[in-house]
Amino acid sequence: MLSPLARHLLIPLLCVSFAVGQSAQPQSAQLADDGKVPSGVIIVKGAWSSASDSTTPVPEGGSVTNGVYRNDYFGMTYSLPHNWTEEYKGPPPSDHGRYVLAQIAPPETFTGSARGSILMTAEDMFFTPVPAKSAAEFVNYSKDHLQPDYKVEQLPQPITLAGRNFTFLKYWSPVAELHWFVLATEIRCHTVEIVLSSRDSDLLQSLMRSLQAMKLPDETGSTAERFPVCIKHYATEANLINRVEPVFNEARFNPVPVRIIIDKSGSVRHIHFLSAFPDQAQAITAALKQWKFRPHVENGKVVEVETGIMFGRGGN
Repeated sequence: MLSPLARHLLIPLLCVSFAVGQSAQPQSAQLADDGKVPSGVIIVKGAWSSASDSTTPVPEGGSVTNGVYRNDYFGMTYSLPHNWTEEYKGPPPSDHGRYVLAQIAPPETFTGSARGSILMTAEDMFFTPVPAKSAAEFVNYSKDHLQPDYKVEQLPQPITLAGRNFTFLKYWSPVAELHWFVLATEIRCHTVEIVLSSRDSDLLQSLMRSLQAMKLPDETGSTAERFPVCIKHYATEANLINRVEPVFNEARFNPVPVRIIIDKSGSVRHIHFLSAFPDQAQAITAALKQWKFRPHVENGKVVEVETGIMFGRGGN
């Protein structure tokens, strides 16, 4: 059973499939009795996440290998509890930047007294519809919007976990007898949350101890050398030298959230589409490659910048 917060962060699958016949006009298509696509029909992928290169890490790129979860984008490494595994792969990011990074649980053969789960999520603070400007505000918003049958056990409070500042919230369901521990921190303008759930409070405390061994980026100035500087609303006239608008060949009405990394020369070196149709991604990429920014200086040094831009929202 997932917490209300977890349900809020789990994203409906955004892949919309279209059947396109040889005439290139959309038409409905029924699978044959054997489950195969009918002859002469092409299934075209809908809005999806993608990136301009395969070497720069993206938030959804984390994975579990040999019992260790690694996410190079967030600089995160976590050794899973003994015999626990990634239960399901998360859906693609939503068009508001919600991610399910990992869902971790004991195997189906588990015979202990109580099961538990670890849900790792991220909320892109560039695009979130939640009225929060920090991880602490995000947790407080979630606390204030729990369903009436859920009870707060511990109000949000700051703690240090794996050498990093987190906001910690506890709540539970008296009916289901389930407890949730919510831990949130901000990395690269994302609220990264770890949600522990179980009926066994001792198990939750054990999982908390295991999280202390996580490896996370520090919060000192050295992080700036590892990651680009994260700045919301950076793509403004004050910072842009040249801007070319994308040219779309087809009218669509979906929002297209895009994260970009601007190199030290002011050029866009990496483009990450959270949700876009292939033709939209192609048009936006062609335009962004022509954008030019003034180099950004912090502490006397030119640094890379990561920012977000929303395209679309009608008519593109």
